[in-house]
Amino acid sequence: MAGVGKLLKQAQKMQKGIADAQQRLADERIEVSHGGGAIKVVVDGHGRVQALTIHPEFLKEDPSVVETSLVAALQEASVQARSLHEATMSKATAGFQLPGL
Repeated sequence: MAGVGKLLKQAQKMQKGIADAQQRLADERIEVSHGGGAIKVVVDGHGRVQALTIHPEFLKEDPSVVETSLVAALQEASVQARSLHEATMSKATAGFQLPGL
């Protein structure tokens, strides 16, 4: 049964690591700009949008240009957040192995 105790301690350590990593991701901020800086999107490490800024002059552009830039900024922020999330969670779960798997 010593193996089970070791496994439980390892699982508890990983659980704490995951909780810490999730908190760090929630506190992280990723800023992305598009349209020559006219659009700025800020997301946290989970990919949740925290802020969106659109320069008033940019809104005078053709709506399709504004929409395209906005979508591009949101997509780039999402990709960066996903990459950060995967790297952070990978570190948090590194070394945890279930016997027999």
